[in-house]
Amino acid sequence: MLKRYNNKKNISGTLIRNAREEKGMSKVRLSQLLDTYGIYINTDELLRIEKNQLLVKDFELVAIAQNIRYRPKPIKKRFRRLVVAY
Repeated sequence: MLKRYNNKKNISGTLIRNAREEKGMSKVRLSQLLDTYGIYINTDELLRIEKNQLLVKDFELVAIAQNIRYRPKPIKKRFRRLVVAY
């Protein structure tokens, strides 16, 4: 059984897409940067992550955040809302 929240496989995809686009980074470039960490996520998988359709592992999320230089403050706020709602 695959776990979901509000029928989404992850809650970080929209934040990832917005931060990546704000930096002017393409999915191809992000995929290339992740390769240097030994994390192989192709552009199709990135698209599915950004659409909340693919589960993103914790180590993938850390590498993505580092490469787009994402500050996790909004994730913390969102997580608090999820915990309160749960």
